[in-house]
Amino acid sequence: MSVTALTLRSCFFGEKERPVVSFAGMTASLFRYDSGIEAIRLTNARGHLVVLPFFGQMIWDAVFDGVDLTMTNMFPQPRPARDIVGTYGCFAFHSGLLRNGCPSPDDTHPLHGEMPCAPMDEAGLETGVDDSGPYLAVTGMRDYAMGFGAHYQARPRVVLRPEETLFTIAMEVDNLAGDPMDLMYMCHVNFAFQEKARIVQPAPFTPERTVVRTAIPGHVAPTEDYRALLAALAVDPSGMEVLDEPARYAPEQVFYIRDPLSDAQGRTAQMMRLPKGGAFHIAYDGALFPKCVRWVLVNDDQKVCAFALPSTCEPEGYLAEKAKGNVRTLAPGQRAAFAVTLGYLDEPAAEAAEQAIKALSFGKGA
Repeated sequence: MSVTALTLRSCFFGEKERPVVSFAGMTASLFRYDSGIEAIRLTNARGHLVVLPFFGQMIWDAVFDGVDLTMTNMFPQPRPARDIVGTYGCFAFHSGLLRNGCPSPDDTHPLHGEMPCAPMDEAGLETGVDDSGPYLAVTGMRDYAMGFGAHYQARPRVVLRPEETLFTIAMEVDNLAGDPMDLMYMCHVNFAFQEKARIVQPAPFTPERTVVRTAIPGHVAPTEDYRALLAALAVDPSGMEVLDEPARYAPEQVFYIRDPLSDAQGRTAQMMRLPKGGAFHIAYDGALFPKCVRWVLVNDDQKVCAFALPSTCEPEGYLAEKAKGNVRTLAPGQRAAFAVTLGYLDEPAAEAAEQAIKALSFGKGA
């Protein structure tokens, strides 16, 4: 494997976008939003990603084959914020790491934890060739240390390859403290909602395997109609296989996809077939991510179908997940590593991917 690395500094980013790396038909260019936040545009022949290297290594924007993958939102550009709700317009962010999900009234953590908007201590670009061929990556590191508390090092990474519309989001976490560390991690991917899209998953749309969240978090103002819909979905969630009733998703709908089937290598996948052809797709190792969450929201300000959020826990906040046994523990010196492959598929690739998911379901009695 051959690797070349470039360390980035905030002063490298100006108002004018400038290319800094060209490799194997891919480019990386640097610019700064008017809000002051640094950004890297990774481009290949099929599209681009915009990554925020010093701001939690969010992926702000994703476009491939002319298809915008990112949720509709209120934010024309990323805004400086301590919590994700202050700049909720990105394509993907790292949710966690010590705490995660929607805090209950008794929780003390922010929505989705401390990592989404975290200031990164290091950021860089890397080119190389590995077993899968050439790649261009954004790298980063955050050293989190709290007096009388946790100390960890987080290393997120985004990898793009030539001619491909799928890419990789990865995260490594090392517990540097002398005590065990709580770990709650979710790869939070906010795909665009498309009316009449169809969800394909390696689990049936039954109440035991596609479980509707009936607990209502504090940021949702329920109506009686909404409560009635939750009750109906708890009995029969199959009406959510096709996204043909946008009004049903205001307020939000959340589902837990329980025990999705995997292939012989332990990988599982889900997808959203788009009405005009093609698909959004996400794949991961089911052993690394024992939980999978679906979040759909459609209103005048935000339209999102996060159809598969791979996670180590469910999103009900620290205390609830701790009580359910969903908070992982890292021993002193222990490392956890996660990777998700995701993006857009054109129609031929989408058809092949759907058949692969169906083969899991039909082949193993889902």
